[in-house]
Amino acid sequence: MGLRKKIKKELIGTSDYPSNKIFTISNFITFIRLILTFVFLYLFVTDYNRYVALVIYAVAASTDWLDGQIARATKTVSWLGKMMDPIVDRALLFTGVVGLVARAELPLWVCALIIGRDVYLGLGNLIVRRYHRRPIDVVYTGKAATAFLMAGFSLMLFGLPVLDGLSFLPASFSSFPGLNGTPAPMGIFFVYLGVVFSMITGVIYTYKGVKAIRHALDHPEDEKADFLNPEIIESDEQVSPEH
Repeated sequence: MGLRKKIKKELIGTSDYPSNKIFTISNFITFIRLILTFVFLYLFVTDYNRYVALVIYAVAASTDWLDGQIARATKTVSWLGKMMDPIVDRALLFTGVVGLVARAELPLWVCALIIGRDVYLGLGNLIVRRYHRRPIDVVYTGKAATAFLMAGFSLMLFGLPVLDGLSFLPASFSSFPGLNGTPAPMGIFFVYLGVVFSMITGVIYTYKGVKAIRHALDHPEDEKADFLNPEIIESDEQVSPEH
């Protein structure tokens, strides 16, 4: 059974020491964002109203920063929030990708690459968690990838503006609209940037995962601390060096 790590009371709820709280304002916003993603997908795929669907998607995407800002400002950062935030980000990306692919407005390889990367990271996370107890924090390149992809998908949902294509590839490369000289919505260029940052993020998480496993194998005593259920102490209490 893991040791209970001693944490000063005022540190609980910060990014370094999340709390176990479930019912917080930031978690509520995260949950609402998750619901909105599925509402968007239904409206978009069924062609109920393209622009209503887009507004819903834009609201869910643009509030990505809000839950985290509120959690940090009010010191209500929680383990649930840290786990849910990347899940909601992935759900937003998946619904945007699936909706656009279903309407033949996005190349299939983009969908396969994004989903494939997330499957790879999901399996890698399961392996890392066998050795390393504490979850690996979200990296900034991952946030940048999410921002580029969400911006790109939002613009592609509008389908406007349409730009002249760049002739980086021959016209026969039809799976790369905008790069093969053919006109394409501006959003596709943001999507390409998001794909690049997604691949970089995959490399960074792989490095961090390997490093975490090696540290856990070299210092197994560090993995005994129970980060999920710390022992909370008052500020004026002395924390012993071994903790």
